[in-house]
Amino acid sequence: MVEVKVFGLALDEDSQVPILILKDMGEEKALPIWIGAMEAMSISMALNDVALPRPMTHDLLLSVIHQMGGEIKAVEVVDLREGTYYAEIEVATNNDVRRIDARPSDAIALAIRAKAPIRVAEQVLEQAASDGKTPGKPVLRGEDANKWNDILEKFDPEDKYKM
Repeated sequence: MVEVKVFGLALDEDSQVPILILKDMGEEKALPIWIGAMEAMSISMALNDVALPRPMTHDLLLSVIHQMGGEIKAVEVVDLREGTYYAEIEVATNNDVRRIDARPSDAIALAIRAKAPIRVAEQVLEQAASDGKTPGKPVLRGEDANKWNDILEKFDPEDKYKM
């Protein structure tokens, strides 16, 4: 596993879909992951330390994990199959460690809040990482693709890096 950091958020100029950009700690490889608008907003809020009066979904999940005596130890992007990334959240409780399947965007939103390390499997980096100049394209299928494109078209292009 390679430890990475959240380098930033942007919008794909063609599809207007949010992109989460991860970079290795030496900032030599960039890994773009296309994510949903709500997850992008949640990640942005965590990166910018925005506090809300009531917990949002990722805040709630982290609170539940803590209330049950658990701690997020790390999140890992473990696989890339047919254009879809797979992640796991490593949660320690008492003397047990469990790995929970998650979308990378949700896992990373939790990791930022928990201040837990984010890691990417070396084979995923080899398969999908770019040199920062030529990232791949998202694979969007079904009704969700049209729904997200409609929502994202309403965003002002000037706000694409503020997300």
